[in-house]
Amino acid sequence: MNRIAVFASGFGSNLQALIDFSKNDDLNGEIVLVFSNKSSAYALQRARNHGIKDIFLDPGQFCSRREYDEQVLSILKKEKIDLVVLAGYMLLIGPNILEKFKNRIINIHPALLPAFKGSHGIKDAFDFGVKVTGVTVHFVDECLDSGPIILQQAVEISEDDSCATLEEKIHGAEHRIYPLAVKYFCAGMLKIEGRKVTIKK
Repeated sequence: MNRIAVFASGFGSNLQALIDFSKNDDLNGEIVLVFSNKSSAYALQRARNHGIKDIFLDPGQFCSRREYDEQVLSILKKEKIDLVVLAGYMLLIGPNILEKFKNRIINIHPALLPAFKGSHGIKDAFDFGVKVTGVTVHFVDECLDSGPIILQQAVEISEDDSCATLEEKIHGAEHRIYPLAVKYFCAGMLKIEGRKVTIKK
């Protein structure tokens, strides 16, 4: 069974969605670690609420980013992690972690990539005036929000939507498809060929 680490910097609603999904369906893996770069992240409390090991590591306590990443890698090795799931983790993954976990780190983005990359995908899509946006689950590579796409779900923007109501819709879509992407990975159902990801069912 795959051992999963969830990285989160904030509220951790996608972490909760994964935990809830695993109670009713088989993720084909187990969340054994919740990791954060923020001591105030509520995701850490969610881990404690469900008996999952939690670790906070402050980047500011290290002399360099590389030293910090090496410590993160040491934790992942000690916990025998197979898959890293980013759930609102607001720190770019360093190159040495990407190298060691190539095609084993996934992220969810609140827009239909490649549109509206970056940390304000919901607001950027809303302000641009698109009629349809959505969510994307993708593998993480060395460039921001650019890795091969695993799953996407469209979300329509109605005329009476506000940015806040759109955010609620986006989070609902995230909570539906992120657990599926993790399940597919852990079941060995994902095949990467270049930029394309095939789901073998």
